[in-house]
Amino acid sequence: MKNVMAIAAGACQGLGLGANSLAALITRGLAEMARLAVSLGARPETLSGLAGLGDLVLTCTGSLSRNRSVGFQLGQGRSLEEILSGMTMIAEGVGTTAALLSLASEHQIDLPITKQVDAILRHGKSPRDAIRDIMERPLKRE
Repeated sequence: MKNVMAIAAGACQGLGLGANSLAALITRGLAEMARLAVSLGARPETLSGLAGLGDLVLTCTGSLSRNRSVGFQLGQGRSLEEILSGMTMIAEGVGTTAALLSLASEHQIDLPITKQVDAILRHGKSPRDAIRDIMERPLKRE
């Protein structure tokens, strides 16, 4: 799931949005990950440690993150097909959005960032519109 969040984070950066937007996206991404993980039996404190928050931050901000790179290039206007055809390694987040949405639906968990990434990857939504829709969501306990 961190890989899906990294695609969104990369798109945010590719669109030229600043550090505040990126921090808000990562924070909301952690909340989204925790909702699903806890509904599946994970302990909440697991998400706040190195295996949760630490890995999420690295994947969303690291220059070597394949998923962040895909999102960054999408944010700069490149097509998914063009990006993937130039990659020699797999960006796992591209293939997992649909599976995450299916799992979330089974457990009645809302995954707004994952929905927007899926809309970019599989339904042709512009990254600008998708990131705007994420950022304009009403504030909640995150």
